[in-house]
Amino acid sequence: MGLLEGKKAVIFGIANEKSIAWAIAREFREQGAELAFTYANDAIAKRIFPLAESIGVTQVIKCDVAKDEDIHDVFAGLGKIWDGLDILIHSVAFANRDELKGSFLNTSRAGFALAMDISAYSLIAMVKEAQPLMKVRGGSVLAMTYYASEKVFPNYNVMGVAKAALEANVRYLAEAVGPDSIRVNAISAGPLKTLAASGVGGFHQIAAHVEAKTPLRTNIEQKDVADAALFLCSDLSRRITGGIHFVDSGYNIMGM
Repeated sequence: MGLLEGKKAVIFGIANEKSIAWAIAREFREQGAELAFTYANDAIAKRIFPLAESIGVTQVIKCDVAKDEDIHDVFAGLGKIWDGLDILIHSVAFANRDELKGSFLNTSRAGFALAMDISAYSLIAMVKEAQPLMKVRGGSVLAMTYYASEKVFPNYNVMGVAKAALEANVRYLAEAVGPDSIRVNAISAGPLKTLAASGVGGFHQIAAHVEAKTPLRTNIEQKDVADAALFLCSDLSRRITGGIHFVDSGYNIMGM
């Protein structure tokens, strides 16, 4: 019997087979969870539907996380077919490519607002809509963040600020929904080759530096994050909430 047998999970943020969210989806499916996916647009739909079919997921729902009505419709629809919701995965982030290179001083007002809306506020909007379904039997919300929320990384710029806001959201949401036995956590993963990472200038140099400086002298893989997500979304972590959990081969402990 899997650790997630009988549990129902909705996953936001699968873009392709290299996505952290996809690794989590496969892990959860292997552990017995029933899944639903969302996708943002038709370009992603072409990739996500074959992935969903490959592991027997039939609930694949279009959702622009910048639209409250889309988020509402996702959870209203799931409420009609499921008797509750146990797990919500938020693996969503976006900033204009021009904001992810050069000086942070060049951050535009519009670019700042967009990054904060998609990458940080969307978590609040999702949890608000998920709460009625999750409080039936309690549950786990898990977001994805990065160490650039705490330290300056070249070219990460406005996304680092958005991730800092996301982490604050995790703490405030954990307190807000804790009385309903809903837990909220985040994983701060080391650098991974994903679609999102490809938009960050100098990513390969960052990854090489991190690999050389971690205590374990290695970068992580998507499966490492998926394993941690399994723990944080299972009953094994039933008293863990409001935390930012590093999966980065220990890079975050290093000074000079």
